[in-house]
Amino acid sequence: MSTPVADEDGLSGPKLISAVITVVIAVAMASLDTSIANTALPTIAADLNASPADSVWVVNAYQLALVVSLLPCASLGEIIGYRRVYVWGVAVFTVASLLCALSWSLPTLTVARIIQGFGASGIMSVNTALIRFIYPSRSLGRGVGNNALVVAVSTAIGPTVAAGILSMGTWQWLFAVNVPLGLVAFVLALRVLPETRRASHRFDFGSAALNAATFGLLIFGIGEAAHSANLMVTLGALAVAFASGGALIYRQLGLPAPMLPVDLYRRPMFALSSLTSLCSFAAQGLAFVSLPFYFQTVLGFSAVETGLLLTPWPVMTAIAAPIAGPLSDRFPPAILGGTGLAILCVGLALVASLPAHPGVSGIIWRMMICGAGFGFFQSPNLKAIMSSAPPERSGGASGIVATSRLVGQAIGAALVALCFGISMRNGPSLALALAAAFSAGGSVVSFSRLAAKPFKAPVRKAA
Repeated sequence: MSTPVADEDGLSGPKLISAVITVVIAVAMASLDTSIANTALPTIAADLNASPADSVWVVNAYQLALVVSLLPCASLGEIIGYRRVYVWGVAVFTVASLLCALSWSLPTLTVARIIQGFGASGIMSVNTALIRFIYPSRSLGRGVGNNALVVAVSTAIGPTVAAGILSMGTWQWLFAVNVPLGLVAFVLALRVLPETRRASHRFDFGSAALNAATFGLLIFGIGEAAHSANLMVTLGALAVAFASGGALIYRQLGLPAPMLPVDLYRRPMFALSSLTSLCSFAAQGLAFVSLPFYFQTVLGFSAVETGLLLTPWPVMTAIAAPIAGPLSDRFPPAILGGTGLAILCVGLALVASLPAHPGVSGIIWRMMICGAGFGFFQSPNLKAIMSSAPPERSGGASGIVATSRLVGQAIGAALVALCFGISMRNGPSLALALAAAFSAGGSVVSFSRLAAKPFKAPVRKAA
């Protein structure tokens, strides 16, 4: 069977359905594994005779490998083709999942998680770019809506899925279940994902090194701050991260297709949409980390009850995202995204101001508002990011989508730790109030896109 070639009209019929299935499977696995291990950390630590502090590296190793390689993988996708990077990402992720399941010690599991993170990067860095070539142009909003739905719901239900698997088996099954799913996604990807036009520039290894130092040390420093680690180590990591970031930006300014897409940030719609995305995921990170503590330590619910109370958020996101996707093909993303974040802001404020002894129904409808707002925002904003970049720079835009999500979530988690440091009793409420503030700020930025002037590419004079 010949490999389909991408064109402006995307795929159709069985090939479209099969391509969507492979993207959904792989993206869901990679998104789940960013949060699914958190729930199992106590079990993994006890089984491997590791301390709780050391076991955190099961999560950190995956996130660090993912964030340092997202933009390099996106750049590589532009050069050798998004399909090839995606297929290799699925293959590496699947093999690494098997290695995780077979790990016999914390060091072996940590190494396997690093490899798994690199595989996830191959998937997450180019999946949004592939969406642009899989769906017909008239259905791009629907395509990014479906993709946003998979990412949002998979991330949100990670703890619930982990709890279900652990109730029936050992922690190794958290990773083993990826193997058959990964094999299906790999076979489908080889058969149906389209080939895309390749760029002529070469891979920039210097930029890749600076990118790894910038984002790796940034996430590491934020994580150390969140765990109240040594102040000098934290400040040193952040200082080197900012210095490397400055050098990275300077290096990118003269490149025709920079790895860190500073060329795309000259486009007002892209820059504002990226900032809106960062605000939304910071709000999500603040909420998802603080809500379990809020429900259990402040309101007195059990762990099982807390899991059930968190469920309305992803459920409503699953309902709202497919609705917002097609709407973004008809209405400005600035209005849809701004409205969605405004709804999220209201929902978070209502949750933060719950009475001392709330009823379950009162919590559920507030969480439903949060989920509806988040789902209504993501699809239009994702479409705005991708459609504001030219087709040949889809890889850079896709990399920024994933990077904004991870950095925003890391910032949110660090701010939760800060809120808990101020007051353990009132920390969750303060974190939720900050999440509402981030949502409000993102809503303002989203609506400001209505006044953004269209980007005009500079006209090159003939020699």
